[in-house]
Amino acid sequence: MISSDAKVLLIYTGGTIGMVENIETGALEAFDFSHLKSNVPEMKRLRFSVDTYLFDPPIDSSEVNLHNWIAMAKVVENHYDKYDGFVILHGTDTMSYTASVLSFMFENLTKPVILTGSQLPIGKLRTDGKENLITALEIAADKYEDGRPVVPELCVYMQNLLMRGNRTTKINADNFSAFNSPNYAYLAEAGLNIKYHDKFILNPDYDKPVCFNYELDNNVAILKLFPGIQPSLVEAVLTMPGLRGVVLETFGSGNALRDYWFIDLLDTALKNGIVVVNVTQCLYGNVEMHRYGTGQHLERLGVVSGHDITTEAALTKLMSLLGNNKEYDDIRHLMSISLRGEMS
Repeated sequence: MISSDAKVLLIYTGGTIGMVENIETGALEAFDFSHLKSNVPEMKRLRFSVDTYLFDPPIDSSEVNLHNWIAMAKVVENHYDKYDGFVILHGTDTMSYTASVLSFMFENLTKPVILTGSQLPIGKLRTDGKENLITALEIAADKYEDGRPVVPELCVYMQNLLMRGNRTTKINADNFSAFNSPNYAYLAEAGLNIKYHDKFILNPDYDKPVCFNYELDNNVAILKLFPGIQPSLVEAVLTMPGLRGVVLETFGSGNALRDYWFIDLLDTALKNGIVVVNVTQCLYGNVEMHRYGTGQHLERLGVVSGHDITTEAALTKLMSLLGNNKEYDDIRHLMSISLRGEMS
């Protein structure tokens, strides 16, 4: 399904994949991406055109911020009409956050935007970077006979798996299989061939243009509950100056403390216009606040159920909705429904 006239833009933002080892010092250094094809000779065998765009200096993914996300989105927007697909090379540590926020910044995406990276530098003999890069490029170039892309959405490709970006989370710091999509099916699996699971892939409206939303508000926080949590810690988070949204990581299917001090602090925050979204600490499963009394109490207070959304997607979705100056009730409603396939 790859068309020989396809054009893909490869965007290098940083990360381990773009590193080579200095033979003298052993330190990892960014290599010159203008010589990409000499470092990855397999690219010469691709049957479509690949251009490159380099972030200079490269971004350490552990230091990625709102300005970097906006810059990445602008590169895609500025080149959107010229290319059939995009591959973004990114460090793995915060890849799920970037994939999630970009999915909310791109509305009605009609072309593939694939994030990939590696656990080992591309210059290492056993690197996973070459396969990740080559396959991500092929997926970005894949089109049907009528010219429509096979995967018109924001994805993460790592270690043979293509996943919806805002459904992913990093699950392993040491293995090549570093990412998973706990509550949603894989969009494709790469073996001898790339097997697409069409029924799980988003279907955009090709009669409407893609919209790029750049407004983000990072006055948000994650509050992870644990047995014995101190009232002072909860109070410090919920009374943080300028706070507008909180992702509340609860137990099991959405349960939390029923201590009077916790309920009072939460109630005050909600009455002060802070949006609180309930997500589970469990990797798999769903928030069902109606199941137990503790969850029902949160629901009565006005806490929003995040259903099976990831923490990364919940946080970045809040940033996007708050940045676009939605009304409080509208944000609560939009956080409870799927906008980009981020929840079931």
